[in-house]
Amino acid sequence: MDDFVEVRLPADGAYLSVLRTATAGLAARLDFTIDEIEDLRIAVDEACAMLLAQVVPDTELLCRFTLNAPTLTVEVTAPTRDGAVPPRNTFAWTVLSALAGDVTATVDSDQHLTITLRKTAEGAA
Repeated sequence: MDDFVEVRLPADGAYLSVLRTATAGLAARLDFTIDEIEDLRIAVDEACAMLLAQVVPDTELLCRFTLNAPTLTVEVTAPTRDGAVPPRNTFAWTVLSALAGDVTATVDSDQHLTITLRKTAEGAA
């Protein structure tokens, strides 16, 4: 069974440092390199910025970290005003994909947007 950590916080950029810190700590637990940890911190920040651009005001952001060594999966979810998936042909999406490896975005029937980042430690056998 995979380990997981969930963090709920106000959907406000002022709280993103909490997610960056959690990302770094959990990636370190899976023996990611310093560079990989920093890439993931930036990727989580970028994914949250995409979400916050269309989030319903005064709601929560849910972040779920799933640890399945040597892979860390990060899912950030929030209710959105329009339920639009971020376009994949943008510079921001390209940067996000380069930093995090596998990136997907989905919207459920309640217009909750989820951006999922999946990165495997490079040194993993």
